[in-house]
Amino acid sequence: MIFLSTLASRPFYPYTVACAGTSVQQRGRRKTVQKLDEKSWNTLKAKLARSKQIEKLDMGEPEKEYVLSRGVDILQLHATDFVRKRLAPAEPKNDGRQTPLKGHPVFIAQHATGTSDRDKLAKFHGIEKGTELEEKEISYIVDVIIRWIEEQTAGEPA
Repeated sequence: MIFLSTLASRPFYPYTVACAGTSVQQRGRRKTVQKLDEKSWNTLKAKLARSKQIEKLDMGEPEKEYVLSRGVDILQLHATDFVRKRLAPAEPKNDGRQTPLKGHPVFIAQHATGTSDRDKLAKFHGIEKGTELEEKEISYIVDVIIRWIEEQTAGEPA
């Protein structure tokens, strides 16, 4: 365990790298994902649009109705639960096949945003494989998923 006095005595020079539209600070080997802002979101969307790995997905009417009937807060809880169970472990069970392509708006959003498996998280978001996800990374992934869902349902009657 590193104590604050030890940290204060060490010189620290973080640098920022562009990574799939997110601001990522490199600290040793672990990258720290920053909050998703408008510029980062637009950059990520452009990168996903150029990718041959990511299908162009839209939510259908049943999924939109589900979102509108449950509300974003409930979907945020669902997304957090799915990410914790399916993506957070260092070696997720059935990685690459653990996220269905239909059945829940969060699943569709995961495929559309490159957050459906650890390979895509590494490629599009700079979140490395082989390590358990930290709370900041889980929060970032959920933010991306919810942002996509909100864009898909924008203009829908409440």
